[in-house]
Amino acid sequence: MSYFLFLDESGQDRREAPYEVLAGVSVQDTELWNLIQRIHSLEDDLFGMRITEGRMELKGKKLLKRKTFRHAGQLEPLKFHERTALACSCLQKGQSEDPAVRQSVSQKELTALAQAKIDFVSQILEVCSQHRARAFASIVSKEAEKPEKNDFLRKDYAYLFERFYYYLEDKASEPMGVVVFDELEKSRCHLLVNQMEEYFLKTTKGRMRSSRIVPEPFFVHSDLTTAIQLADLVAYITSWGVQVGNMEAPARKELKPLAEKVCQLRYKALRTINDQDDFTVWSFAVFDDLRPKEEA
Repeated sequence: MSYFLFLDESGQDRREAPYEVLAGVSVQDTELWNLIQRIHSLEDDLFGMRITEGRMELKGKKLLKRKTFRHAGQLEPLKFHERTALACSCLQKGQSEDPAVRQSVSQKELTALAQAKIDFVSQILEVCSQHRARAFASIVSKEAEKPEKNDFLRKDYAYLFERFYYYLEDKASEPMGVVVFDELEKSRCHLLVNQMEEYFLKTTKGRMRSSRIVPEPFFVHSDLTTAIQLADLVAYITSWGVQVGNMEAPARKELKPLAEKVCQLRYKALRTINDQDDFTVWSFAVFDDLRPKEEA
């Protein structure tokens, strides 16, 4: 038995997003295909068509941008079947090669599509919970100092792997964890592979955690991998809507219901730390400094 950890990032440019987030969604191998099929069914039910068969991905910045909520609030909530038909019409017009057709989208169609997008993400998070998926995140302040050298695995990655290890360690079946990243530019992929090898094979904690986590990651294209897109949604909602620990940046109020569902996917581990029994370790960690102790 294995557990996949699908990883993606949000807010890495440190511009508009209040936090830089590395997020992961873990799914048991026997649950993965069922979860993916249910998400595909949701697409048909809510949009009247598969929206990810073409170029569109389940990306937070596309599905949950502020304009989506503005459009959704233009009218009262539409009835389900009417909303689906209007959302499908809106999508089909938007894909037309005829500019006149694209410009003929009505206010009601735009509203229906926006309402469907928000409902879609909400139901995806519920489906993740039903399939016992768990969310992990390292949340980094925009002002956080970064290490000068990149020889070692960065703190936010190390802490996320630690939380994933605790999650796997609590499983009686002694499963292995497989890390799957959204493909980065090749030089960054090589760097991350080298950093993970240094961490898992050459540090005491890393060697211990390699008993549960395969040290070499896999890289996939996000537009072809549904579960990576789930990690993107978690990363986006966490960056803009979640408030845990010492997160002080204001969250977007309209994202609160979705942020609460993301927080319900967190994993709570209990460990003995600094002689304190049953110390709570959540799968979300917040950082205001990424430098190692000696550098800080």
